[in-house]
Amino acid sequence: MAKKSVGALQTGAKRLSKAIKMVKSPKTGAYTFVEAIMNPAQVKAFLDKK
Repeated sequence: MAKKSVGALQTGAKRLSKAIKMVKSPKTGAYTFVEAIMNPAQVKAFLDKK
């Protein structure tokens, strides 16, 4: 189960995206959020990665 949230950020000449993914911990079963700021072309690979 993954929650997808992608926001667009612009800093100067670069265009960046912030991706937030909800990940379930195998040890405790609790959900945590993993955030990353990256190139928009890399967002799909980040969200697909387990």
